[in-house]
Amino acid sequence: MRHEDFNMKEHGFVGHLAEPDGGSDRAVIVIMGGEQSILPGIKFAERFADYGITGLAVSLFGAEGLPDAPNQVPLDMFIPTVEYLRGKKGIEHISVYGQSMGSIFAVLVAKYIGGMENLILVSPTHVPFEGTTKDKKTMSGRSVATFKAEDIPFVSADFSKIKALKYYKHEDAEYKVMGMWIAYHDAYKDKEKAEKAMLHVEKTGSRVLLIAGHEDEAWPAEYSVREIEKNLKNVGYEKEVKVIVYPHGSHLNGLMPNKDREKKLYRMIPLIGLMYKTFGKYRKENLRYFEKSQKEIIDWIMR
Repeated sequence: MRHEDFNMKEHGFVGHLAEPDGGSDRAVIVIMGGEQSILPGIKFAERFADYGITGLAVSLFGAEGLPDAPNQVPLDMFIPTVEYLRGKKGIEHISVYGQSMGSIFAVLVAKYIGGMENLILVSPTHVPFEGTTKDKKTMSGRSVATFKAEDIPFVSADFSKIKALKYYKHEDAEYKVMGMWIAYHDAYKDKEKAEKAMLHVEKTGSRVLLIAGHEDEAWPAEYSVREIEKNLKNVGYEKEVKVIVYPHGSHLNGLMPNKDREKKLYRMIPLIGLMYKTFGKYRKENLRYFEKSQKEIIDWIMR
């Protein structure tokens, strides 16, 4: 496996590439979150490389030349990302994989940059959010994403009455949810703003794979999946669409790093269960969901 790192000054984006030794005619742009994420994007890029697919993890914030928080992240940096894969690597078949907040940028890349063969969204949202400052407590009043220096339409969540990571009972949930779940659930009730901010997956022209957990504790991912699915049906979307919702699925979902290579990371799984209560309660089920998701995602790309 061959690795390469990228920075804003030299390349116009911050990223980490994992390429199979024999090269590949397929690539996946992996979008997870910040440069210092608990689950680093490079580990997911390497997982794709295990299957003969070049993986390029692109960071959204937290590195030199990028915002220091998920706020006004420039979508423009994905232009040189795609140019590198097509021009320098000669890769024709490019997919984009977005997990959690990365789902916003995965759709935007497929929509604004274009040419993405497959769009894979895991624990997604159907609308961009308002950005936050570095302390993750203060909303910025601006969008989490920009294109050509203009804010992408977004919805605002009110965190003034709840704590984002604290668990609460809620009348619309069959299980305890985080405060951020409640904030986004309430934000979606503003139908006018939500409609204006809708990501409009139908404009991507990609084959679409949607994966969510029915008991996502962090935000209402299944609701977002159903909104995307409904919109695609309403417009008569002609490309293939597949929806997977796991009955006891957590927010932590989708592809996972190589189990044999990342033993230290997998030893942290019990700690993950302390943060993600659904995962902790249905640990065996969610570990099976990882395996099923991996197969579904790789099969989707290779078809």
